[in-house]
Amino acid sequence: MTADITKDTIDLTQPRLGSRVVFATDDFFGAKERLIGPREPVFKPNKYDEHGKWMDGWESRRRRDGGHDDAVIRLGVPGLLRGVDIDTRHFTGNYPPEASLEGCVSADDLPGDDTEWLTLVPRRGLDGDSRHPIAVEHGNPVTHLRLSIFPDGGVARLRAYGTVAPDWSRIDLSKRLDLAALELGGRPVAANDEHFGRLENIIAPGRGRNMGDGWETRRRREPGHDWGVIALARPGVVEKLVIDTAFFKGNYPDRCSVQAALIEGGPADDIAAASADWPLLLPEQKMAADSEHGFKKELADPGPVSHVRLNLFPDGGVSRFRVLGRVAS
Repeated sequence: MTADITKDTIDLTQPRLGSRVVFATDDFFGAKERLIGPREPVFKPNKYDEHGKWMDGWESRRRRDGGHDDAVIRLGVPGLLRGVDIDTRHFTGNYPPEASLEGCVSADDLPGDDTEWLTLVPRRGLDGDSRHPIAVEHGNPVTHLRLSIFPDGGVARLRAYGTVAPDWSRIDLSKRLDLAALELGGRPVAANDEHFGRLENIIAPGRGRNMGDGWETRRRREPGHDWGVIALARPGVVEKLVIDTAFFKGNYPDRCSVQAALIEGGPADDIAAASADWPLLLPEQKMAADSEHGFKKELADPGPVSHVRLNLFPDGGVSRFRVLGRVAS
């Protein structure tokens, strides 16, 4: 996977944001819902069902009518796309030789026949058992995606990388919000280590489901500590931090701290490098296993901030991280 597509973005098709596959012309061999499954696709050599060989993805029947198949995904939150990955892993003699991707804006669950679809990825060739990272240049948010395969076959996963673009006119900015929330547009910028779990997980909706649904670094055997930088959905004044170590018992961080700054943005690598010198928002605090830690009176007042850096001492795992505050006027 090319870093240009995934860096400083999130997968907009992930079900935990509310994304759903709302239509497929045919999913006889593989349920359409598998197309956006959160886990990596797997192959089970001896697994069959009533329709034949079980495959971990969306798979249509062999077409005999000269047409083609497609599937429509309603994104849980509108988003600006920067790239997609059409993944045919484990599909060898049954992958589609070509595919295209379109996007639209619609208030309907399933867009009607009069919907104007815009081409995001023109029709192009695919290989079997392969990932196909493709950059997308499109300046407007979309609410739906339509993946067309020519003429038929199976796709393991579709990932659409970009940034959330919420309708801020519908959000009450006078209320305290989770400024880092994934569903509002908070996003991971960089982490020094994501060996056991991605930084993105800690700003996902709800509480963590298990130890795999968090950010966890490897066991540190050298001096130093681990860290992750998050861009807030909108610059704001932080009033409370919540750091949750749910499910992390023998591997939670011993201590943590948070730094923050108001910056204009820029390349992720430059932001990460500069973050080590940001002012402290939360001085170093002792952590406990499998616990939700709330910090309010301990916070410094740096004014409005746009980015935060969570430091783990020396390493370990965190389930969720909430940055509660008010959007800066």
